[in-house]
Amino acid sequence: MENSAGALIIDTMSKRILLGVTGGIAAYKSPDIVRRLIERGAEVQVVMTAGAREFVQPLTFQAVSGREVRSDLWDETAERAMSHIELARWADLVLVAPATADFLAHLTHGMADNLLSTICLATSAPIAVAPAMNRLMWSNPATQANIATLRVRGVQVFGPDSGSQACGETGEGRMMEPADIAASAFAVLPAEGPLQGRKVLITAGPTRERIDPVRFISNRSSGKMGYAVAQAARDRGAEVILVSGPVNLQAPPGVRRVSVESAAQMLDAVMSEIAGTDIFIGTAAVADYRPSSPADCKIKKVSDKLDLCMERTVDILATVSQRADRPFTVGFAAETNDMEQHALSKLTRKNLDLIAANEVGDAKVFEADDNALTLFWPNGGKLSLGAGAKTELAVKLVDFIAARFNERAARPKIAVVR
Repeated sequence: MENSAGALIIDTMSKRILLGVTGGIAAYKSPDIVRRLIERGAEVQVVMTAGAREFVQPLTFQAVSGREVRSDLWDETAERAMSHIELARWADLVLVAPATADFLAHLTHGMADNLLSTICLATSAPIAVAPAMNRLMWSNPATQANIATLRVRGVQVFGPDSGSQACGETGEGRMMEPADIAASAFAVLPAEGPLQGRKVLITAGPTRERIDPVRFISNRSSGKMGYAVAQAARDRGAEVILVSGPVNLQAPPGVRRVSVESAAQMLDAVMSEIAGTDIFIGTAAVADYRPSSPADCKIKKVSDKLDLCMERTVDILATVSQRADRPFTVGFAAETNDMEQHALSKLTRKNLDLIAANEVGDAKVFEADDNALTLFWPNGGKLSLGAGAKTELAVKLVDFIAARFNERAARPKIAVVR
C-alpha cells in the first residue's frame, strides 16, 4: 500500500512487553533494557516494586518508555482500580529484570503482595526473569531450588552471567547485559509478523582472503548491521539463515548461522541455501579481490617490497539477482564519497529490488553501534531512514523490505495468451 507521495505505508506489529523492575543494584541497567526493547519494535510498560524505586526514579523509565510507570496494586486511575488484571491482559511477555532472590522466592511460592507479583500470577503471557544477586545468594540451595521449580513451570531464566559484582566480589549472579536480555526476550515471543512463513537469507560481516597460512586481506566490517537485520527478520516471523564471515558476535536467538571465511566460501554457502529463498539481503562486506596464488608457507621478510597479484572474486549479489528463480534481492552500498551516485549505479548494474546506502570511513559506522541509511529502489524511489542505533535501523529496514515484498507478491499475475 502506498500513500499519496508514493512511499509505502508500513504496517508493523508491536510486541507488548511488561518489564518488571525489582530492588537490586542492577536496576540501574533496566532503563537500557527498555531502550533495547523499543529499538526492536516493542511497546514497553514498566512496573516497579517499592525496592526498585530506591535505586532508580520512575521518571527515568517514563522518559525512555514514553509510558507512565505503574507500581500501585490499587491504582485508582486504572481500569476499575484493578491494574493487575489490566496489565496482565495487556502483556505479550512479562520480563522481570533484575529479578532479586526475594522476588524469585515470592514468584516460586505464589505470593502476591505487590503489583508485579500479582501480575505474574494473573497473566497467561510467558514469564521471563533475569536474576541478579550476590554470588553466594545465587548459589544458595534455596535460590537454586526456586529456580529449578520456576523452570519446571515454564518460566524462562536469562542468565545470570559471571563477573564482577557491586559488592566487590566476582562470580555467577551478575545480570545479563541489556542487549542480551532484549534478544532473549524476543526469542521467547512467537515469531509472528509480515514475514511469517517466508525464508530470508542474509550475508553479514567481512571475508578474509588468504595471502599465506598466517596472513589475510580483510576489511573493518563488524557484522553488527547484518546481525541486527537477521534478528529483525526473525522477529517478524521469517525463517532466517545468516551466512556470516568471521565476527565477534553471537548468532541472534532463533537464527541459523552458517560460518564462512572467504568470499568463495560465502558464495558456496549462499548457493547451497538459495533454493526456496523469498528474500535475500546482502549486508556482508565481501572482498572484491583476492590473492591469485596464496603461498603454502609463511612468506619471509627477505626483500623491501612484496607484490601481490590479485584477481576478482565472484559477485555474490549479482549472482543471486541473475537467477531465474531470483528472490527479492536487497543490496548494501557502503561508500566514502558520492554515496547516492554509487548506490544508484549498483542498483541498476546488479538488477536489485532495493539498496541500502550509507557513508563509511575512519570515523563512521565501522565497529560502531550506530549507522545512517538511505534506501533507493527502481524508478526513482528514495527514502531516508535517518541515523540511529543499528538495531533500530534494522527494524525500519526489514519493515520496509517486508512491505515492498508483500506488495509485489499481492499484485495480480497477468497471463500471456499466445
